Amino acid sequence: MPILTVENLRKAYGPLQAVDGASFVIEAGEVFGLLGPNGAGKSTTINIIATILNADSGQVTVSGVPISTSGEYKRKIGYVPQEISLSERLTARENLAFFGRLYDLSGATLQSAVDEMLVGVGLVDRANDLVQNFSGGMKRRLNIAASLLHKPDLILLDEPTAGVDPQARAFIFELVERLAAQGKAILYTTHYMEEAQRLCKRTAIIDHGKILAMGTLEELVRGVRTKRELVIEAPRLSNEQSQQIAEALGHAHWTMADGAVRLAVQDGAPILIQAAKVCGDLGINPTSLRIAEPTLETVFLELTGRALRD
Repeated sequence: MPILTVENLRKAYGPLQAVDGASFVIEAGEVFGLLGPNGAGKSTTINIIATILNADSGQVTVSGVPISTSGEYKRKIGYVPQEISLSERLTARENLAFFGRLYDLSGATLQSAVDEMLVGVGLVDRANDLVQNFSGGMKRRLNIAASLLHKPDLILLDEPTAGVDPQARAFIFELVERLAAQGKAILYTTHYMEEAQRLCKRTAIIDHGKILAMGTLEELVRGVRTKRELVIEAPRLSNEQSQQIAEALGHAHWTMADGAVRLAVQDGAPILIQAAKVCGDLGINPTSLRIAEPTLETVFLELTGRALRD
């Protein structure tokens, strides 16, 4: 049985349909990605599942418990919001004890849960330090720990690596993978495509409140026109030049990183010949022209026509 089941979820703000018939399930031990541009409906969907917002219609159940059964349902979920939700003037241990009491933990049970979480997020040696003295990464880890004290079946992670350094991000990745291995179901949103591609077994792409596609990367690629990426590397390649190349190649979707432009294309060898000619016409001398397998970002751009941060 799936841990989370979302069926035909709808939520409108006046004439704006923020969530328009969203349906998906998350199995035990699965990290499920929910991706979409700003305003696509991600936060509204998560806030409904977290019981912060009420849906206009649709059904949500966690481990067979419907959202309408408020108390029992809430004990099944752990929610990690985008914004840090900690008291800066309490210690790490005091913060966890406070959140534990909100879930009716007390006495030895609460103490054991707090100790276990401090170990799990690597903060034992800072347990009695004020949170105001913590780095962004340490606060993120403690925020995640607070959502796990009551051992929920479903964990909602909304931008869990926002504003953290690479070392903290790597720790959070390992923690998410460890939680999945323990059988937790995880709903994960992020602005970083590489995170979703690494962590998520399946991904749903949402825009204008509708889920446009859902599945593994291989399943998503099979469902779109784009089957390849054209990668062009050239000295001092600019955004303007990349835009010119994209327009000359049929207004292909493109992104640029590390001095290379990646363009969503359909063909193999013929597009390489065409791209070489376009570069020559524009006075660009590429050091590399190659076809690469598509990434999650390739699929996302084709389906939404926008970058993830738009």
